[in-house]
Amino acid sequence: MTNKLCDKLLNGKEQNRDIASIAVKTIVAEVPNATVAQSVLVSISPKLIRGIVTQAMGTEIKCECLDILCDVLHKYGNLMASDHEVLLRALLPQLNTNQASVRKKAVSCIASLASSLSDDLLAKATVEIIQLLKKQTTKSEITRTNIQMIGALSRAVGYRFGPHLGDAVPILINYCNNASENDEELREYSLQALESFLLRCPRDISSYCDQILHLTLEFLSHDPNFTDNMEEDTDDESYVEEEDDDSANEYTDDEDVSWKVRRAAAKCLAALIVSRPEMLSRLYEEACPKLIDRFKEREENVKMDIFNTFIELLRQTGNVTKGQTDFDESSPRYLLKQEVAKIVRSVNKQLREKSIKTKVGAFSVLKELVIVLPDCLAEHIGSLTPGIEKALCDKSSTSNLKIEALVFTRLVLASHAPPVFHPYIKAISAPIISSVGERYYKVTAEALRVCGELVRVVRPDIEVYDFDFKPYVHPIYAAIMSRLTNQDQDQEVKECAISCMGLVVSTFGDHLGAELPSCLPVLVDRMGNEITRLTAVKAFAVIAASPLHIDLSCVLEHVISELTAFLRKANRALRQATLGTLNTLIVGYGDKIGSAAYEVIVVELSTLISDSDLHMAALALELCCTLMADKRSGPNVGLTVRNKVLPQALTLIRSSLLQGQALLALRNFFTALVYSANTSFGVLLDSLLSAAKPSAQTGAVAKQALFSIAQCVAVLCLSAGDKKCSSTVNMLTDILKADSSTNSAKQHLSLLCLGEIGRRKDLSSHDHIENIVIESFQSPFEEIKSAASYALGNIAVGNLPKYLPFILDKIDNQQKKQYLLLHSLKEVIVRQSVDKAEFDDSSVDKITKLLFNHCESDEEGVRNVVAECLGKIALIEPGKLVPALKERTSSPAAFTRATVVIAVKYSIVERQEKIDEILYPEISTFLMLIKDQDRHVRRAAVLALSTAAHNKPNLIKSLLPELLPLLYDQTVIKKELIRTVDLGPFKHTVDDGLELRKAAFECVDTLLDSCLDQVNPSSFLVPYLLSGLDDHYDVKMPCHLILSKLADKCPSAVLAVLDSLVDPLHKTINFRPKQDAVKQEVDRNEDMIRSALRAIASLNQISGGDCSHKFKNLMNEIGKSKTLSEKYSSIRNE
Repeated sequence: MTNKLCDKLLNGKEQNRDIASIAVKTIVAEVPNATVAQSVLVSISPKLIRGIVTQAMGTEIKCECLDILCDVLHKYGNLMASDHEVLLRALLPQLNTNQASVRKKAVSCIASLASSLSDDLLAKATVEIIQLLKKQTTKSEITRTNIQMIGALSRAVGYRFGPHLGDAVPILINYCNNASENDEELREYSLQALESFLLRCPRDISSYCDQILHLTLEFLSHDPNFTDNMEEDTDDESYVEEEDDDSANEYTDDEDVSWKVRRAAAKCLAALIVSRPEMLSRLYEEACPKLIDRFKEREENVKMDIFNTFIELLRQTGNVTKGQTDFDESSPRYLLKQEVAKIVRSVNKQLREKSIKTKVGAFSVLKELVIVLPDCLAEHIGSLTPGIEKALCDKSSTSNLKIEALVFTRLVLASHAPPVFHPYIKAISAPIISSVGERYYKVTAEALRVCGELVRVVRPDIEVYDFDFKPYVHPIYAAIMSRLTNQDQDQEVKECAISCMGLVVSTFGDHLGAELPSCLPVLVDRMGNEITRLTAVKAFAVIAASPLHIDLSCVLEHVISELTAFLRKANRALRQATLGTLNTLIVGYGDKIGSAAYEVIVVELSTLISDSDLHMAALALELCCTLMADKRSGPNVGLTVRNKVLPQALTLIRSSLLQGQALLALRNFFTALVYSANTSFGVLLDSLLSAAKPSAQTGAVAKQALFSIAQCVAVLCLSAGDKKCSSTVNMLTDILKADSSTNSAKQHLSLLCLGEIGRRKDLSSHDHIENIVIESFQSPFEEIKSAASYALGNIAVGNLPKYLPFILDKIDNQQKKQYLLLHSLKEVIVRQSVDKAEFDDSSVDKITKLLFNHCESDEEGVRNVVAECLGKIALIEPGKLVPALKERTSSPAAFTRATVVIAVKYSIVERQEKIDEILYPEISTFLMLIKDQDRHVRRAAVLALSTAAHNKPNLIKSLLPELLPLLYDQTVIKKELIRTVDLGPFKHTVDDGLELRKAAFECVDTLLDSCLDQVNPSSFLVPYLLSGLDDHYDVKMPCHLILSKLADKCPSAVLAVLDSLVDPLHKTINFRPKQDAVKQEVDRNEDMIRSALRAIASLNQISGGDCSHKFKNLMNEIGKSKTLSEKYSSIRNE
């Protein structure tokens, strides 16, 4: 078939030619598999090549052949490796023919071929094209084609074009500068090619970035045929309607294509901004003023591109400075702040233009500005108001423009202090309120959201009257009420109207006395509708929390019964909101809700308390505490709680997942139970202690559960009063004195309880309690020993002067118990550093001396505890400890060096601490140990860097240029750290560098979150990340995470090396464990495949990823494999 068709195509009549061409294209597109494709290609390729090469063939035939060949190469380029050279020889000369259509088709054909060429052939093709460009005699249209070819090549092959940039870039820059006046297209194509280099070869282009920056800035205003008389334009803020016969833009010249150059320059600059976060500060100095100045561009399409380029600059600023708090004068954010006034002046001029598109673009710039610098427009509200008004009220405004203007207004209202707007409320509010009545639902919904912000701005504080808001109450209320009562409208509008009405009632309720009886029932009615009930529940929470204490008597009973019923619903978000709203209502209106309603609520609550949803359990317990704390709740409520909730709470406490908010709520619950009259302390204590007993169904209780039980016992004892507390302590010490080798769980729990009570209360009145606890250090059970060291430390917290010297004395004298005693000391120090308590000087000196003596211990466990103790003492006494730690970084003992660096890691916490300014000048001494000879020290330095990057990125920002290359070096597999252990019948390989590599990659992962502008992703991706993706299981996992992050944050750098990343990922997802592998290995491999698929899913999100054949084939392979495609789609749905 294909033979005949090709024949018709080349030699047939004209009318048959189209049919044949379509037929061949269809065959190429529909070929089922590679083997059939192979045979089709054998018959097609030579004929197509003949059609292209033969001189006598007509232009049309050539174009058809090139078209088909382009399709063939795009789909099956890899299968034709043997023909690649022949194809190149046939196609390259076509770039120099005189027919423009042939040249254009040849460009796309060579680009399709390029992505499957070997590096040698690619180099050959590139060199040939560059030689043609170097020739001065070539016709300009052919030169243009060759420049397009270079751009197309780099887009097709990505980073593989990198080695040729040294030849290509200077030629293109030269063409830009020296092209003749009327050859604008030559400049346009050169700039487009440079844009593609910036995005596809970020690593190799870095040395040319400065030149390209200057070039784009020069051509941004390249407009040879137009002299700008507007230059002397005074910034006249007074507002003159322009005449209809727009005289300024009279000049039009259809021949003038210089706008194409300006557009290409703007896009090229955008590529530079996106791919070079490290150049941001320079871009602010050089590019930002120029861009703001060019907002006055006369060609609308170009103006949009200039707006977009500026928006990219703003976004990149947001990305780079995320999470930074202090801004010095070189910080991009500070530099942007200096330009705000200029931006606003320039944008205001654009908002006066006639064109809708221009105004939409101008609002997008303002919107992005507010997102990046939330409070930057405080002084400019007055000058922006007329623009907003005009956009919302003008007859010619489209809904698109109105939405942009409203979104901007909402962001500005939300991010600035209310008083800033008060002088302009009158002007701003009228158009917003009228927009609520718009016909298009998206405008209405956005206007309602703005109204919500407006309400907050008009009356920011209920007590203070510094602005007369009364004139606005009824207009706002009426506009929203008309939307709220209207049934036939879009769901988004309904939801916005409900939320907004909630805000109006809670803010202006005292001025809406007459309206409430008609408005609240409508909100209750919306609670009955499945679509709007969640929004209505949240609105009632806002109303109930209002300081105005709004009169809800007309609907309260109905609301409570609706809400109680919602606790049974399957919708989790609804249950969550309902618990919150009920809590607020009971706090504010408990006296109006009867005990009977409380009992029903408690019964419904009890079913929500389980470890399958801890967040929900915490909310339910909080509500339960609120119910019990209400003095008006009758005795039956307490009884219902005891019968329904207590059993659930005692089941929850056994859960190993219990922590955080849920555990706190559970502790408060037990405290509340003791205070509520009808539950005896003894019964509660017994039920808690028996919760720790192993049960027949679930076996022994988890370690975490014992801690939870102990905490609850402690709060129970403290709230029951001193007498009961001391009798409980005596009971617990009796358990310890009994035979210590038998009942391990009971002892374990007693020790933990003593610790928790001792931490909250001084136990020194109980004689020798410390000796009783220390006896348990002899226990044969590890858990008991560690519980005893925990207990001793926490009892010491209750009375430091008495117990601290006891612990220090024992550490020195009892070698065997050292590790456990150090743990006790750690408990003391950690508690003190959190509670901001002070040690006296002599204790600090004693403790540090003792700790430094143990720095070199052979046991890693001891060294870690010592490091944590040193780090936490450094938080309390930084002036003494930082110099002492620094001095030991040059110690001859590697373990000491490692210990002091880990100590520094423990002293870098998220809170602001006084150690920060003492550590700032010294931290490089510790982190530079990443160059140490000893791997333990290097790993310690990497871990410390990681913690600093996570908790206090500003400590290390300035050191990163020096540290990063050293950190990257730690990710490489070091041969000298791999040793073989002879185990008799077989040899076992041990890789001592594995932990270090894993830590280094995890550190890079953290740096990507906090210091993106310092990490140069393209120098890290290849070779470092590439080798990590092919490393051990433990290293691959963090590498997959890093790859996903980079795909999201620096897509251009990832695209540039996409081809090379495919192989290791392909290997990972197709890896099969051995037949005799244990379950653990199989599970780990499953986790690894899923983690690789997650990374692949992120790569698949990048636009432009389809230029990589390898990646496309990988995606196809995943799609065809049943197991992989199932896993992949489940990951996509996560």
